[in-house]
Amino acid sequence: MNTQRWLSFSFLTFFFTWGIFLPYWTGFLTNDKGLSVKAASVVMGAGMVARSFATFLFFPYMTRKLSLIRAVQWTALISLLLAIMYLPNSPFAVLLLITILFSAVYPMILPAVESGASVLMQADRIHYGKSRSYGSIGYTVALLIVGAATAVWGEKSILLLMIAGLGFIVLFFSRPAPAILQSKPEYKSGSNVKTGLKSLFQSKGFAVVMLLAILLQGAHASYYNYGFIFLNDLGVNSFYIGIVLNIAILFEILFFAKADRLLSKVKVSTMFLVSAIGSTVRWVAIFLYPMTSVFIASQVLHALSFGVAHYAFIQYISTKLPNSHIAAAQGFYAAFAMSLSTAILTFPAGFLYDEVSPNAAFLGMTICSVPAIIIVLLTRKKLNY
Repeated sequence: MNTQRWLSFSFLTFFFTWGIFLPYWTGFLTNDKGLSVKAASVVMGAGMVARSFATFLFFPYMTRKLSLIRAVQWTALISLLLAIMYLPNSPFAVLLLITILFSAVYPMILPAVESGASVLMQADRIHYGKSRSYGSIGYTVALLIVGAATAVWGEKSILLLMIAGLGFIVLFFSRPAPAILQSKPEYKSGSNVKTGLKSLFQSKGFAVVMLLAILLQGAHASYYNYGFIFLNDLGVNSFYIGIVLNIAILFEILFFAKADRLLSKVKVSTMFLVSAIGSTVRWVAIFLYPMTSVFIASQVLHALSFGVAHYAFIQYISTKLPNSHIAAAQGFYAAFAMSLSTAILTFPAGFLYDEVSPNAAFLGMTICSVPAIIIVLLTRKKLNY
């Protein structure tokens, strides 16, 4: 298997499981394990806090001691064992503990794969977008399969599919990998996470770009945690929920396929502005019109609310930062934009969903998207990003 294909399958296998975990895990905890939405919000929120700190603190330490392949192999195997622990019926405290451990270990596979992609881009000049699109395809396939499986066998199939997916990851990464990923990285004496972050934040504009990424990715908290439940409450069949959620990923795939050509001359600040506006429109629409048809139409805006924001951040670090800072930037992005911001917003979103109204949980996400619009307008000329 050549390097490009190996990386493509790496993204495919991980994002298949991500397509189970991200949109369906709260539904699994409520419908199969019997937790209330509020209790599941506490469990998932605690898990995401653990995920953010593990990605920020333990992942950099692990990759200094192990090769990237070894890091993936160990995290995948431990994740599989933790997923199996969900099988017995367990009280709330046990489910909370398992979820915290699972959320701390399993998501570290993603920055490991992304870091491997960065190394291969430098060494072999592989096409990142081409391989990353396989991740979106894997996510799409997972949504379809889980939607069909839950319609036939119920929410218990969510866990069984996750166990099967993690088993496949363990098997895939036990196969031969590119040689450069099998060697332990070399660091300069005295180099550590603290000094790396200090140098990173001295880069012009990075703090603002990071803040925008945190706000815009965190604004998906209600969608990721309650999108499945929201559609279920609207009376949508489980099979069709998978199809509806897949619409967002379809437009994400189309966006990433064309992004290099469409946005090659667009400033990063403009991308963030477009993303923030699209995000705001998306959540306001669901609030004003809590109907299946409007939710389906709003899925198109995922290409803006998620896709453009993600691409803007990747474009910034690849063009504005030296190579020595890229790994640290990716780690910070994975920990805070993709984890902690969502974790923090899960708690108020769960309260709004349970105590106010389900659609109010989506409107609450504008607390991130509207400030992002203001920040871009106030800083884009001064920082020229």
